[in-house]
Formats: sequence, structure tokens, C-alpha cells
Amino acid sequence: MKICIVNACCDLGVHVDGSDHGPLRLANREKLADCIYMIKKKEKEKDVENKAKNLKYLNEFNERLYHEIESIDDFVITVGGDHSIAIASALASKKKQDDIGLIWIDSHADFHTFASTISGNIHGMPFATITGQNGNLLSYFFDGEYFNPKKSVLVGGRDIELPEYENLKNAGVKVFTTEDIKRYGAEKIMKEAIRIATENTNGMHVSYDIDIIDPDIAPGVSIKAKNGISFEEAQTILQQLILQKEKIKSFDLVEFNPDLDLEDKTYHIASYLLEEMVKNKKRQ
Repeated sequence: MKICIVNACCDLGVHVDGSDHGPLRLANREKLADCIYMIKKKEKEKDVENKAKNLKYLNEFNERLYHEIESIDDFVITVGGDHSIAIASALASKKKQDDIGLIWIDSHADFHTFASTISGNIHGMPFATITGQNGNLLSYFFDGEYFNPKKSVLVGGRDIELPEYENLKNAGVKVFTTEDIKRYGAEKIMKEAIRIATENTNGMHVSYDIDIIDPDIAPGVSIKAKNGISFEEAQTILQQLILQKEKIKSFDLVEFNPDLDLEDKTYHIASYLLEEMVKNKKRQ
């Protein structure tokens, strides 16, 4: 299988700078993929009081990213950048693949709407957006059906705000917390997550946020959430996905912020996750 990596160099969804440098740090691999695209942000506003930070600029960025990914016939891995870039990557995959499920691997739910957001950071809204909870305010460029919330799974959530819990419950999204992973094991949780996302669908889009890992292990992320999973658990999550690799129709790796990394700890983890996915999908 041919692999195409799209580097989404964007940190417009979060008030912390630096995640736009993540793809650049990971992109120096001439032989890793068959093609590499780079899409960069242009501007960023700094008004911390704004409850829709960078709405205009982020929409413009995601519109370009969406159309780029939609035009690619090969298997696409989108490397962020903050998690707001998944609005474009996931919806482009949904447009191409039609009826697919979704696995959202993240310490945060990213399930805010503009009505519930506290920070105004749009990287707290992409999961809600691609399941149709935000209207078309962040997805006006998409003209298909959104992901079915009941075929969508959050894996590893632990830093979830109360309004998000309500939004998730009302939408019908299945939630597996970090505590669930610790209690039942990453293998069991992922098998159930994959079952939900792929039962009676054409496959799944997977969005993997590195901040699911404990920040003592992976400090290079913009918004840290304590008491995360271990590197071994992160490996197990990836390996369970790889066992079902034919069902994965597209993949995101997001939120690596090299500006906040220590001794390249997070870089090495991000590199491992990216290279394992590329290597195994090429063998498909």
C-alpha cells in the first residue's frame, strides 16, 4: 500500500504555541512515505478572552487541508499540529470512505461546542464537530454526512470538563477512560473500541493524540493531563490497531509540541508511533 503523509503545521486551535513545529520535527524521513505534503498556518491571534479563537484563520487552514487530503488516493497519515486539524483530516476521510466509524485516542474529550467551551480553544471542539455537534461553523467546506456518534469511541479520556460529559452522553459516544485502561487493560479496551467503530461500517478513522500518555513520559504536548497511560500501554493501543490495519482507512498523529519537549522524550515516542503505522500499512 502506498502511504502519503500530510504535515498539518498548525497550532491555531490552542493558545499555547509550538505544536505547529511538530510535523517539521518529524518530517525529515525521505524514505518513510511515498509522498509528503506540507501545509502551514499563516497567522495566529492571541486574544485569550476570545471564545472562538482563530476561527477565521483555522477555518481557512482546514479548508485547504480538507481539499488536499480529499484529493489523495493513497492511505493518508495526517501529522499535526494541534487536534483541530482532525476536523479536516477526519471529514476528508469520511467523504472518501462514506460509512466509517471513529476512534478518538485522547486524554481530552475535545467534545465542546461553541455554547459549552470555557477556553475558546478550538482544539477542544473537533470530536464534537465531526460528529455533527457544531453545525457547520467549523466544517462549512464539508458536504457529506458526519460521523455517527454511536459508531465513535473516546479512548483514554481523563481531563474531561462537565459540559463535555453532558455533550458526550447526549450524543451517545462510548467513552473509555484512562482508569478503564488501567483497570481492564489496553488490549481489552481497544478490542471493544474497534468492534464498536467497525461493526457494520466500512472501516474507521483513527485520531491518536500523544497527550494520552503521561506527561512525565511524554512532556512535549501543549496541554498536559496528569496520570496518563504508560508507554507500554500506548504501544499496546497501537499494536491492537495494527492487528486490524485493514480496517483503518486514515490515521492522525497530533499534539506533539517539540518546543515543550525534554531530552527528545516525546519526539522518540511520536517517531515510533508514526513509523510503526507506516511500516505496517505498507505491508497491507
